[in-house]
Amino acid sequence: MSLITDSVALAEFCAGLARADFITVDTEFMREKTYWPVLCLVQIAGPESAAAIDPLAPGLDLAPVLRLMTDARVLKVFHAARQDVEIFVHMTGTVPVPLFDTQVAAMVCGFGESASYETLAAKLAGATIDKSSRFTDWSHRPLSERQLQYALADVVPLRKVYERLAARLDKSGRASWVADQMAQLRDPKTYRNDPAEAWRRLKPRTQSRRTLALVRELAAWREAAAQKRDVPRNRLVRDEALLEIAAHPPRNVEDLARMRAFGRSLAEGRIGTEILAVVERARTLPEAAWPELPAQHKLPAGIGPVVDLMRVLLRLVAEENDVAPRLIADNDDLEAIAADDNAAVRALSGWRAEIFGRDALDLKHGRLALTAAGTRIERLHLGPTAAAAQ
Repeated sequence: MSLITDSVALAEFCAGLARADFITVDTEFMREKTYWPVLCLVQIAGPESAAAIDPLAPGLDLAPVLRLMTDARVLKVFHAARQDVEIFVHMTGTVPVPLFDTQVAAMVCGFGESASYETLAAKLAGATIDKSSRFTDWSHRPLSERQLQYALADVVPLRKVYERLAARLDKSGRASWVADQMAQLRDPKTYRNDPAEAWRRLKPRTQSRRTLALVRELAAWREAAAQKRDVPRNRLVRDEALLEIAAHPPRNVEDLARMRAFGRSLAEGRIGTEILAVVERARTLPEAAWPELPAQHKLPAGIGPVVDLMRVLLRLVAEENDVAPRLIADNDDLEAIAADDNAAVRALSGWRAEIFGRDALDLKHGRLALTAAGTRIERLHLGPTAAAAQ
């Protein structure tokens, strides 16, 4: 097994990879007890070499790896890239570009909604992946030979997986479809946990702007505190406790201690003191500073059956084009199209409009019907299409 633990060997390895057209990348990390992921291993494979790099090795300088991640001449290939990319963004402040996610590409190439790496490795590279080491303690040293075999298996067959997917995309002319999906992965905003926006993930059910303001202030405090202390946000205060505090704002330690989701020990400690300060500060916010209530999207009466028909059309189109349905549209998109011909949804623009969006509008307006022919669903055009109108 190739395990790199010293800076000289790492610099030599990365220098060789800098001449490659693409490299495959994976990481092993731990974050059960921390806010930020603790990087425990980086696996990289080039056309002719592969290695596992130990970032926990004493004195190891990871600068060559980080330079490689920002080298615009080398394509970085990941599978299910989100969490791996987040690690490098946290370390360098930039997204490793250009990048390619084989899970996204697989959705365009007919492998379903969220194709696993094991499935792609078996079907495209003829490799069997043993995932029994997935949940081992990657921070423990020394790493076992079995762990290293598992780690490198995540990048070596990935080379062939990428090459086969890239060939399919080139043949089908769908490379632009994948690039469209990659835009979110390339956006640094995807990996920023802005405390000011942390309240949105709680999805509070309240019609009070004042309460919503307190939820926002409490969530921002918790997110910033968790980042500073490097602990999981729920290790500080659980979601349900934040929502209870916002719904019944405490005025003192006793009020806080009586809350079922909080408890006296937290109330009397530093966290309790900080929370009471946040609550008091939120009380003084002027109404103009309160967040607006989320817009209530009420669908027109009787629109449900139209959405159901669009859902059938979506499945038909996905099967015809061998593309995962959610890559084309989701339920929110369908509801928006059913309610508004000019809805600002992805399904009504670009390649999605060509294969689905225009037909969805025709179906909505009676210009297209769906009929059953045995086990098949077929389209029946009844009038001028949306495409012809354009």
